[in-house]
Amino acid sequence: MSTAAARYGDPTAALDVTGEVLRLQLAHRSVRSFGPREVTDGELAALITAAQSAPTSSNLQPWSVVAVRDPTRKARLAALAAGQEFVARAPLFLVWLADLGRARRLAERGGTEVAAADYLETTLIAFIDTALAAQNTVTAAASLGLGTVFVGAIRIHPEEVAAELGLPPHTVAAFGLAVGEPDPLERADVKPRLPREAVLHRERYDGPAADAHIPGYDKVLAAYNARFGLSGGWSDRVLARLKGPESMAGRHRLREALARLGFPSR
Repeated sequence: MSTAAARYGDPTAALDVTGEVLRLQLAHRSVRSFGPREVTDGELAALITAAQSAPTSSNLQPWSVVAVRDPTRKARLAALAAGQEFVARAPLFLVWLADLGRARRLAERGGTEVAAADYLETTLIAFIDTALAAQNTVTAAASLGLGTVFVGAIRIHPEEVAAELGLPPHTVAAFGLAVGEPDPLERADVKPRLPREAVLHRERYDGPAADAHIPGYDKVLAAYNARFGLSGGWSDRVLARLKGPESMAGRHRLREALARLGFPSR
């Protein structure tokens, strides 16, 4: 099956263009089981340099990253991230930070202020730029034969994570990224995504036409899930995940925690 066919769970899916980077992106899957080898310092340097090559709004570069290798610290972070043990087992755990503290320290040294940092727009810039940088790292990791998986559960206990990592004010963990050599025995595969026509609109948004592709995708994803002992299609899982505060594993309190950590987001 081609990479496009695997991405859509459709043996007829194909692309007219291809390339090495595109093949890596289409073959992406989450890796939660890792081999024994360490991620070298040279590989870490390459991953962060790739991250720093991502676009950044107004060249603000409002992010940082903490590389965690210490087993006891990884275990504590795993406990804070809903007890996901693969965080502790990964050779390298990168905690990506929306970091407005650097700009505020710059202002303090210059005897000026950065009042715009208090607004929602700047908070969005910090989180968006952090995500862009991290996604560059995911692709770079794949090019080095490394697997990755994002860990949004690092936001369940943002203040405890900040204390664990010694974060300064105005700096918050946006998400984690487990990195390591993929275990070839892991039962996982490329997860099919929504059909292209469900997300691509031309000139104007057409909800009914796009949503018409969802029932077929539900069947594709239900079949994929069944291969790994899971149940349900996409629609069921979206609705369950977004049902209400009880489905957010504590993250419904994130606004208050962000404000205490120095992100008022007016």
